[in-house]
Amino acid sequence: MDVYGKLKELGLTLPEAPAKGGVYTPCKLTEDGYAYISGCGPVIDKPVVGRVGQTMTKEEAQIQSRNSMLNVLAVLEKEIGDLNKVKQVVKILVFVNSADDFYEQPFVANGGSQLLVDLFGEEAGAPTRSAVGMNVLPGNIPVETEAIFEVE
Repeated sequence: MDVYGKLKELGLTLPEAPAKGGVYTPCKLTEDGYAYISGCGPVIDKPVVGRVGQTMTKEEAQIQSRNSMLNVLAVLEKEIGDLNKVKQVVKILVFVNSADDFYEQPFVANGGSQLLVDLFGEEAGAPTRSAVGMNVLPGNIPVETEAIFEVE
């Protein structure tokens, strides 16, 4: 089954790629087949704000991590035209807007990582990953994710 069939099976749809929020490019393709995706937040239909461990639970934040990854994938699709061209997910970096005493950033990041594995399979979809706590994120969003993919 292709990536779009798997999204449908999961009951998910790819949003429109989010608009740029500054002076940068959302995706940079290299000649050797790598796509670098700038950080994407979880906003899809409505604003999402919160600090994990303070105003948002880790379970709620895990869903927002998945939504951030959906936005990452939307940016990638806009650049390459078809997510079935993804050879593998190389790396993701997940920033979590965390309360000072919240230490479960990897749990939150699993929302995006699991989506990648569900869509591309364990071998191609499980990325190398870092999940870090931040004092604040733009617009008080709870999660921001950036990624590197190898594409055809």
